[in-house]
Amino acid sequence: MDKLRKLNPFIRISLTLLLIFQSCKQKELISEDGRGLIADKAMVVSAREEASRIGLQMMEKGGNAFDAMVATELALAVAFPFAGNIGGGGFMVYRLNDGSTGSIDYREKAPLAASRDMYLDENGEVIPGLSTLGALAVGVPGTIAGVFEVHRKLGSLPIEEILAPVIELAEKGVVVTENQEKRLANNRADIIKISGEKTLFAQEFKAGDTIKYPALAETFRRISKNGRDEFYKGETAHKLVAFIQANGGIITLEDLEQYEAKWRQPIRFGYKNYQLISMAPPSSGGITLAQILGMLEPFDLKSMGHNTPNYIQVLTEAERRAYADRNYYLGDPDFVEIPIEALLDKDYLNERMANFNPEKATLSSEISRGMIQFAESDETTHYSIVDQFGNAAAVTTTLNGAYGSKLYSDELGFFLNNEMDDFSAKIGIPNMFGLIGAEANSIAPGKRMLSSMTPTIVEKDNKLLMVVGTPGGSTIITSVLQTILNVVEFGMTMQEAVDAPRFHHQWLPDLINFEPEGFSSEVLKELKNKGYIINEGYTPILGKVDAILVMPNKKLEGGADRRGDDAAVGF
Repeated sequence: MDKLRKLNPFIRISLTLLLIFQSCKQKELISEDGRGLIADKAMVVSAREEASRIGLQMMEKGGNAFDAMVATELALAVAFPFAGNIGGGGFMVYRLNDGSTGSIDYREKAPLAASRDMYLDENGEVIPGLSTLGALAVGVPGTIAGVFEVHRKLGSLPIEEILAPVIELAEKGVVVTENQEKRLANNRADIIKISGEKTLFAQEFKAGDTIKYPALAETFRRISKNGRDEFYKGETAHKLVAFIQANGGIITLEDLEQYEAKWRQPIRFGYKNYQLISMAPPSSGGITLAQILGMLEPFDLKSMGHNTPNYIQVLTEAERRAYADRNYYLGDPDFVEIPIEALLDKDYLNERMANFNPEKATLSSEISRGMIQFAESDETTHYSIVDQFGNAAAVTTTLNGAYGSKLYSDELGFFLNNEMDDFSAKIGIPNMFGLIGAEANSIAPGKRMLSSMTPTIVEKDNKLLMVVGTPGGSTIITSVLQTILNVVEFGMTMQEAVDAPRFHHQWLPDLINFEPEGFSSEVLKELKNKGYIINEGYTPILGKVDAILVMPNKKLEGGADRRGDDAAVGF
């Protein structure tokens, strides 16, 4: 990576001029054949254009994908406080231009004072809201540790240079979109309940308003000057701990001082002629995705046709079985032993599908975990990056619920997560997203909670093909799955693959969720006739996938999900 650290000044200037020219042309670059934004060299796709542009700006300056990662991550804390954060955590999977891969886990941890039954009453029942709202729901944040560790190992630009436009964005403010107006309105009552009537987000913001974040700008200034330790040991740490404890939380300075992001080996696996690199535990994403694709590999999905009843059925049955395993076996690998090899063994996966009957549904009550000799939010965010050197980063980050615990520090300028709900508060009882947890994901001091985040990179012929991921809680894995299959099985463009309607099954509850208006009544009727239970009630959108495809001509196509304010930018 050293050769990336020093670029000829002429190249830097050339890239800058090229970016300025291409930025003016971006709307014209969107082709008429269903493709998203096309770029020659580098691209960022994220939940907000402001964040994507700041990430791209780092590569414009001659920086690499990892400089762009730090910039995009921190810019999302400003532009997309719904899920972008410095009070949460996440995962990154990366691939360098020489083909080497890796991943980093900056998932939150349980405080040292946490205990297995901390959310149960005297009768052993879960106390509603305790693990989702307020300071007791907060896990030890990992985002700042994560971005600084990525920068230390893989970055090239000075951290002050990366943070400068983020600080400027916080001071200048971000324009509220219609989607953001709705999200804030939907969560305002809870934010006021937890953070009081004088907090910034107690006021009503309308589309077109500008929200400025002077407190967050000041926090970033201190971090820019003092580095990672500012957040975990410095003035910011002391203010954060005092704020959390004043609101009834249990995080201490010792919790912050002890926090470390961890480099982990990603999950690598094959599907037909493709190789996939995805996140390992404490994310369940990589293993569950690998299990589903392993069960699907013997089937001719292409001949079934996209989103036909037969296609939906076979995906549903593979998902049902993989989620049953997820919920039982997976947790923090530093605390529990996970039988990864056995879970991904081809004979085991074939055996899991042995009772599949194309004529009728398998009931989830008939499916338990596989025998060998397992919480997550709807409100996460993902971004994908490819740089001009051929490096790629897939990054998913979260506060867990919308605006996390709804606890907002007006002094520091950010929301805190409610990630503790991703543990099994009580074995066998579903969390806020319906996921059932087991012993492997029980609460313990210093333990990382299980996640569904699935940042993923796809290779073909040992070359980079796709960078993909999404928010969506328990639907993350199935949204990533379908997006990948849309490209590799059905030949869709990246934009078409991202925009296609999606469906989801997670073992329990035994329902198939379909995106509204994406599927015909005939398709649903045929599935019902086979015994499938269709969720007839409210079904939200399933994920907001942001992805990049390397086209045969080596150009990059961005797929920015139509379901949100997501934007691809590139040069």
